[in-house]
Amino acid sequence: MIRVLIADDQALVRTGFRLILSGEPTLEVVGEAGDGAEAARLAAELRPDVVLMDVRMPEVDGIEATRRIVVDETSPRVLVLTTFDLDDIVYDALRAGASGFLLKDAPEERLLTAIQVVAEGGSLFAPSVTRRLIDEFSRRAPTAPPPALAELTARELEVLRLVAQGLSNAEIAAHLFVSEHTVKTHVARILQKLDLRDRTQAVVLAYESGVVRPGGAVSS
Repeated sequence: MIRVLIADDQALVRTGFRLILSGEPTLEVVGEAGDGAEAARLAAELRPDVVLMDVRMPEVDGIEATRRIVVDETSPRVLVLTTFDLDDIVYDALRAGASGFLLKDAPEERLLTAIQVVAEGGSLFAPSVTRRLIDEFSRRAPTAPPPALAELTARELEVLRLVAQGLSNAEIAAHLFVSEHTVKTHVARILQKLDLRDRTQAVVLAYESGVVRPGGAVSS
């Protein structure tokens, strides 16, 4: 059972999400929050698996709430839902630790799939959001890569590049002609060596440090 916390400042929106999720036997809504501060408090108290997070909320917004909730690998996963398809929101949500970003007008089945994906440790972004995200990375000057990058093997660096391009473990396995289990092992080692929580943080690091350029080129 996937435990879900809904955070949105509009009661009607929360009710709508609850109705959608209540029809799924594998999902359980464990609480609702009307602002970011309450969302962070309830996330700590109820320990949901996934938080559906609105961005524009009074006092503490969804970005700051996400930052407060996602503190380590045991934290609830955050799926950001908003009506605003804006570059800064996408980038800031990802940097804050969001595992997914969908527009509120996404089909119900896409929302349900997104909850399942992030609950299982994956990352999910709407196609339009992914394009905007890569565009945003391309406009920012690369930062100095962390020293820990030097600890990655050539194969781990290759896996990191493919992860940053959005490939799943199965797709990476097919690309490299190895087993999916081998890819999972490589990804786990990458996260451990770089002290990262999940694949989303790995994507951020890969682009921000210039290890991967928009378009997929690996820097030397």
